[in-house]
Amino acid sequence: MAWLVCGDRVLASLEIADSSTARRRGLLRRDGIEGALLLRPANSVHTVGMRFAIDVAHLDADLRVLRTSTMARHRVGRPVPGARAVVEADAGSFERWGLAVGDELEVRE
Repeated sequence: MAWLVCGDRVLASLEIADSSTARRRGLLRRDGIEGALLLRPANSVHTVGMRFAIDVAHLDADLRVLRTSTMARHRVGRPVPGARAVVEADAGSFERWGLAVGDELEVRE
């Protein structure tokens, strides 16, 4: 199992979608997610057909947070310049985790 880490804090368990099939499937057909999902490579996401709202963090190549947002269901996000990966979690997760623009994330196995 992988973990999403920021500094010395473990934020959440982490699923990794690094194939085109896994990225395309994403969080579709789910009622929520325990932890987070890392889509890599990615610079935009959508919530079309999803059952719940999500928090979205766009990350650069070093996994530094470039932008965060909350997306309602059935929305299409715009690409974020410089983004190379995206983290998705249940809406409200980032506030609970204290995740902010500029944070440098790490994936630990």
